[in-house]
Amino acid sequence: MPDLGPVRSGGLPDPAAGGPSDPRVGHSGPGEVRTFPGARPDDAAAPAPVERLEGRLDALRREERAALVAYGVAGFPDLDGSLAAFRAMAEAGADVLEVGPPYSDPLIDGPVIQRAVTAALDAGTRLDDVFGLVNELTASVDTPVVLLVYYNLVAHRGPRRFASELAAAGACGAVVPDLPPEEAGEWLEATGAAGLAPVFLAAPTSSDTRLAAVAKAGRGFVYAQASLGVTGLRASLAAGIEELVGRVRAHTDLPVCAGIGVSTADQAAAVARFADGAIVGTALVHRLAEAGLPGLRTFTTELATAVHTARR
Repeated sequence: MPDLGPVRSGGLPDPAAGGPSDPRVGHSGPGEVRTFPGARPDDAAAPAPVERLEGRLDALRREERAALVAYGVAGFPDLDGSLAAFRAMAEAGADVLEVGPPYSDPLIDGPVIQRAVTAALDAGTRLDDVFGLVNELTASVDTPVVLLVYYNLVAHRGPRRFASELAAAGACGAVVPDLPPEEAGEWLEATGAAGLAPVFLAAPTSSDTRLAAVAKAGRGFVYAQASLGVTGLRASLAAGIEELVGRVRAHTDLPVCAGIGVSTADQAAAVARFADGAIVGTALVHRLAEAGLPGLRTFTTELATAVHTARR
């Protein structure tokens, strides 16, 4: 297992261990009340976290608009700076925020995100800090938050504890890019107990059998991989992404959001014409590094406008 670095104490309490937590209460059936971590005390009838994410995407779908899913690295340029960046993207029109915990072996991430991840790790950002950031973020914006996290971090903490703490921090789900649905039993059990969305990837090379498994196991949305290989800036969209979105839709009614390589407002608009959402990561991290918060805010506004008006 890669060196995950020290985990500082003093993070969020561990609800799985019976410590104090702020319960989320939801209704899972007639006469049945189910509690979920992460709600405020007055949220007596609040939906499960996954339902908040799906509700936001469904509302956009009814308006015949696609969603902008905006990614950033937790702890880059530093912890406070990343919190400000996520808030700025929410204020500028992002519909879902995707938080990436820094990880020593980012398997699908290209050089731009790798540099941001290295900077965050070198600054001492650890998983407790990420959960704390998510907690502050969800307390200050209405935009649904999901993590993009590698399974080694989940396994190191324990799936049930990880899911419980993530829900307690107010997140709605997690994309785990290196976890196939056929091997996700423990994670699916943990996310189900916590009311979170387990989001899986669909690749251009995925068989129909794999796409069916992704559709059956997932909640929230399906992440359609627009390009093979690692993330990065692209001059054009990969051929075949529209076909992949159509193939996924043959297996599920879940929203299908496409990412990896979506780098410009024009590309995001092109994706929004056939997918339920455009996921932008590297280009936003690059803009934050090059132009700071003002540049990030301007670029996010451009992306949101392009995505939201693409079908007019």
